[in-house]
Amino acid sequence: AIATAPGRGGVGIVRISGPESIHIGEAISGLTLQARHAHFASFSSRNKQTIDTGIVLLFAGPHSFTGEDVVELQAHGGPVILDLILREVCRLGARHARPGEFSQRAYLNDKIDLAQAEAIADLINSTTEQAALNATRSLAGEFSRKINELVALVTGLRVYVEASIDFP
Repeated sequence: AIATAPGRGGVGIVRISGPESIHIGEAISGLTLQARHAHFASFSSRNKQTIDTGIVLLFAGPHSFTGEDVVELQAHGGPVILDLILREVCRLGARHARPGEFSQRAYLNDKIDLAQAEAIADLINSTTEQAALNATRSLAGEFSRKINELVALVTGLRVYVEASIDFP
């Protein structure tokens, strides 16, 4: 998926996640990728025509946002360039991600919990500074920690009540 907002910008990111992401990243860049290393590359089409130049990053699973191998192609942020790169990535075996699919994969791979997945949407859609800050705290796990503390307290209380009933 194109991971940056629609429109023009200095940098645009195409993100690939899954078992074929390394193969696809290496095929479009012509490089052997190393995890967590920024590689300067030319992104080329199947006929070896350069689409753009930029940076390739590999985040090897399970140490990535989704828990899978993830490759980021950071190119110039024009929509035509990003569409050409995305089209080439799909030609190499990827498919278009559904909206929210990267967050879904992170949730399914136990990288984030449901509250954190919802916080991503809240952060993206926040319209005030306070809403953005609240979503950031939830994404960092603050809300989940508080809920887990409450669950532990209620569980402890339940155990005490059950023990009191069984052993008066």
